[in-house]
Amino acid sequence: MEPYRIVQDTSPNPFPADLYGGRLTIDTDAITANWSLLKSKLTGGAECAATIKANAYGTGQTETALRLYKEGCRTFFVAVPTEAVSLRQALPNATIYALDGLFPGTADLLIQHNIRPVLGSLEELKEWAATCSAAGRSFDAAVHVDTGIHRLGLSGEEFLSALADPNLMGAFQPNLLMSHLACGSTPDHPMNRTQLQIFKTLTDPFKGIPRSLANSAGVLMGEDYHFDLVRPGISLFGGRAFDDGENPMRPVAKVEVRIMIVRNVPAGDTIGYSAAETAKRPLRNAVVAAGYADGLLRRAGSSDDRPGGFAMIGDHKAPILGRISMDMITLDVTDIPEHLVKRGAFVEMLGPNVAAADLAAYAETIDYEYLTSLGRRFERVYGPLA
Repeated sequence: MEPYRIVQDTSPNPFPADLYGGRLTIDTDAITANWSLLKSKLTGGAECAATIKANAYGTGQTETALRLYKEGCRTFFVAVPTEAVSLRQALPNATIYALDGLFPGTADLLIQHNIRPVLGSLEELKEWAATCSAAGRSFDAAVHVDTGIHRLGLSGEEFLSALADPNLMGAFQPNLLMSHLACGSTPDHPMNRTQLQIFKTLTDPFKGIPRSLANSAGVLMGEDYHFDLVRPGISLFGGRAFDDGENPMRPVAKVEVRIMIVRNVPAGDTIGYSAAETAKRPLRNAVVAAGYADGLLRRAGSSDDRPGGFAMIGDHKAPILGRISMDMITLDVTDIPEHLVKRGAFVEMLGPNVAAADLAAYAETIDYEYLTSLGRRFERVYGPLA
């Protein structure tokens, strides 16, 4: 393969703070508190790993990983090999799995950086086993078996056949057998128990190899799903593991955006692109310096046919007016005290008072999409959300 280079993390804020239209604050203490809470749910001795793919769900891979490692987390899951190799620079002694598996011809690079691919197809398993055979030793990797989600993973028949084949497995001993829940966000869904039983049936003959099934939802569903290792993701970052009920996790991110202008809109006039919303009364609106280019999704805008999301200004809710554009959002501040609504003041678009899951509901999506999209142009600050 062609030589490659590792791009080290650089300062997240190359400009003075006053030049940024918004500020993204990330509380790594809250992330570690969420990890500790999840770990406390493990009554059967399972290890609590951390899934920090997609730049740690938007919170910063290096900063989050270092904080979790300091807290005691030793095993990390990312998605693609580039994330894994970058993470290795920050955590030379951690166990790192790449969930997207083995890309063709990359085995030597993964071995060089001590990255464990999650082998999700028979072709990947054969390539990894051949690499082990050629080297005369077994290199660390997981094997993923599909129990019903029908994405990555060997079929049950492939899995049992492969692990029983001495010609294939003679040089390779998996470090982990794993699968993934399709309906964990709905804990009463019958598919959860079905997948659990399939996973147990397929892997029970190999109890000497550690096993993993639980994501965030699986951790909260109880010991039956824990096996030897759990790998929570969204719950670490304050997201909602279950679609319904209380969320026990602490929020970890706060987005504050500057007001650029405050203006009056007469009743009957329209606001924003496509004249999507008509002022039903005389309004005072505030235009803030962020939009869908900053991860504040366009679908959370409002129209005459449906309400949109909202921001918070002090203790006051400020509904979104009209379409969210690339760089701007218009808020209804008619009923908010004027001294709180000034040019240059910050409004909370997401955070302790505007939960990602609630905002996502207006956008007809999930909090995962919000968190992983945030802050491309914001000042990035690490510290408490208060």
